Amino acid sequence: MMNANTPLQDRFGRGVEYLRLSVTDRCDFRCVYCMSEDMTFLPRKQILSLEQLYDIASSFVQLGVKKIRLTGGEPLVRNNVMSLVERLGQLEQLEQLHLTTNGAQLDKFAAPLKAAGLTGINISIDSLRADRFKELTRFGELKKVLNGIDAARDAGFQRLKLNAVILKGRNDDEILDLVDFARDKHVDISFIEEMPLGNISEHDRALSFISSEQIRSTIETRYGLTPTTENTGGPSRYYRMADSRSRIGFISPHSHNFCHLCNRVRLTVEGRLLLCLGNEHSVSLKEIVDEHPGDHEKLREAIISAMDLKPERHHFSLDDDEPQIVRFMNTTGG
Repeated sequence: MMNANTPLQDRFGRGVEYLRLSVTDRCDFRCVYCMSEDMTFLPRKQILSLEQLYDIASSFVQLGVKKIRLTGGEPLVRNNVMSLVERLGQLEQLEQLHLTTNGAQLDKFAAPLKAAGLTGINISIDSLRADRFKELTRFGELKKVLNGIDAARDAGFQRLKLNAVILKGRNDDEILDLVDFARDKHVDISFIEEMPLGNISEHDRALSFISSEQIRSTIETRYGLTPTTENTGGPSRYYRMADSRSRIGFISPHSHNFCHLCNRVRLTVEGRLLLCLGNEHSVSLKEIVDEHPGDHEKLREAIISAMDLKPERHHFSLDDDEPQIVRFMNTTGG
């Protein structure tokens, strides 16, 4: 068995250095590819407390994890979430503490997050047209997200990244507009192929799917893209443009499987350690922290043992009538 100073490794020899930590399944948006409009969220007794989230996260750091990303749902709607950010920001061995957010709360949170030790922010934005943005998010207001992006820039974050999910026939005519927006703001942008998680009735995934190659071809009608070997610890493959500091990333779970490079695991807010986004292999860490509060050794042992369950790859398919994974993205941890 590995000791606390040995980096986590799965049975395929892949090191695990990246934890995506979901702090809530709730969100103030209802994005059409993420969840249904009428959602039932987890009762409070089923979710991890902020103290338990910290204990699990710090145990991962003791086991060699260098990067933690706070996810949801929308992380910034979790009550008193700043106390967790502040504590995680003080972990000396943690090199990167990032956040994925819809941006609607950043106008008031960006500066405190920076002061607390957050080192990076990903902001989801799928349209620059207010009416379409409302349609895709159901409850979102584009102006609040744009203000949030500006607030994050003003707070002094050196690297901000936008995330866009492109759906054929719904927002694929905005690809170049989103690239131009990223260039104007001097931020990076990643285009993400839709993940087939949860049963969504609002659109047919097979009909709305657009590949990273198709998106890249559209961008190259205006800008030349040069592939880079830059790695931010996540799944994005980055390209650069000769006349801009902004990077263009592509996350391609369908068209360019990146499982052989997978260095991450996810913890859902109900304490389920998911070893793969596209599989149900998991271990309940909530049972450990509920039954053995404060027993960090037992927690670390459970994490180490769980690495043997990490599968070699996922098998996402657009051809299946039903999604292989029935949990929604908000319960998975974005």
